[in-house]
Amino acid sequence: MNTIAAIATPLATAGIGVIRISGEAAIEIADSIFKPHSGKCLTKMKGYTAAYGDVFDGDEKLDDAVALVFRAPRSYTGEDVVEISCHGGIYVVQRVLRAALNAGAEPAEPGEFTKRAFLNGKMDLTAAEAVMSVVSAHGEQALSAARTALEGALGRKINEIAESLIKISAGFAVWTDYPEEDIPEIDFDKVDAALEEAKESLSELLSGFEAGQAITEGVNTVICGVPNVGKSSLMNLLCGRERSIVTDIPGTTRDVVEETVKVGKVLLRLADTAGVRNTEDTVENIGVRLAVKKMESAGLILAVFDGSKPIKDTDREFIAACEGKRAIAVINKTDLEIKADIDEINRSIPEVVLLSCKTGKGVDELIGTIERVLGTENIDTSAPMLANERQRSCCQKALDALIEASDALNMGVTSDAVNVCIDSAINSLLVLTGKKASEAVVDEVFRSFCVGK
Repeated sequence: MNTIAAIATPLATAGIGVIRISGEAAIEIADSIFKPHSGKCLTKMKGYTAAYGDVFDGDEKLDDAVALVFRAPRSYTGEDVVEISCHGGIYVVQRVLRAALNAGAEPAEPGEFTKRAFLNGKMDLTAAEAVMSVVSAHGEQALSAARTALEGALGRKINEIAESLIKISAGFAVWTDYPEEDIPEIDFDKVDAALEEAKESLSELLSGFEAGQAITEGVNTVICGVPNVGKSSLMNLLCGRERSIVTDIPGTTRDVVEETVKVGKVLLRLADTAGVRNTEDTVENIGVRLAVKKMESAGLILAVFDGSKPIKDTDREFIAACEGKRAIAVINKTDLEIKADIDEINRSIPEVVLLSCKTGKGVDELIGTIERVLGTENIDTSAPMLANERQRSCCQKALDALIEASDALNMGVTSDAVNVCIDSAINSLLVLTGKKASEAVVDEVFRSFCVGK
């Protein structure tokens, strides 16, 4: 592989900036631009050692810096690696990177350092995907889940399931291919029990996917309702600041106002929308259409109602639009006399919370309800967890194949047909961990990484 280099720290003014160089010629390239004050060349240094010196681009001194040397295979990428830490000025860091490129390194692609770690067997694909989850973690729960994945919990679980299925598949293959040999007959009851255990493990992983996503990736959440019920007030309450304009005039919110906030353990990508109503105002009507579109794609709907007023036909139309969706009815303005028929709302929206955005009373109950609805209330971030849609899809395909295998087994279908289904499940699991992932799949995984990681 070619030798690559990139800035490994954010491109912003800071105390230090780090330029990472990895590849067969990493130490030689670093040695050509970095001169240790000790006079000892980097090529003569052992791994896990550091030197203080100056960085040059040709004859021009750029900065004083520290060079850390890591020798293959005991490095992040499994290759020779040098990390040069200089002062964290944007221009200085960019010049040091340019010096490395002028000396023969090539610019690293997004995620290329971690991709090399995967290709060199330093981690499986699930752990590699966890790297960016650690980088982007927004709280304790998200970081804990990411660390669990990075330490290989999901990979170990998937490998455990795959290994049990491989044993079954191997038994079928031997029994089918060598009928004349003295091979014990297959114990189909044991096979059935093993398939059930594998299905149960995969189902457990899949059942926790959405809760895991709420912790690690966040949930698209729309705040909606008819005009003047307090949607923008709820937005501001959850954000902890004035994010949306609040007036007594219906139709004030015309565009979608978006903000990402931490609510309990959950990251909510909030969207405050225009009041849902029929209107002849062209601009407001666009906002209403956007609100309806947001409702259709939302992972969670916070349906806001004015508790101080009786339910009207416009409210009923809105209630009908929420029915069957993952929604929480937020009965606002409970600091006033409640006149809304809460039972009527509750018949279509099972989760109801009484709240006063004015006083803040009821906000803790709302947070608890959000966590319960999203399944994050008692989530165990130390357990294996599917981190993204790619992993979920592989897991679902494996489960579907095992269901087919069980059905075929119970119907007395030939063993080779059963084994085809088992092999399909194994293949999906090996794609999940990266053992059989195609180059296109691997490229897609690392495309979302930041440069320098």
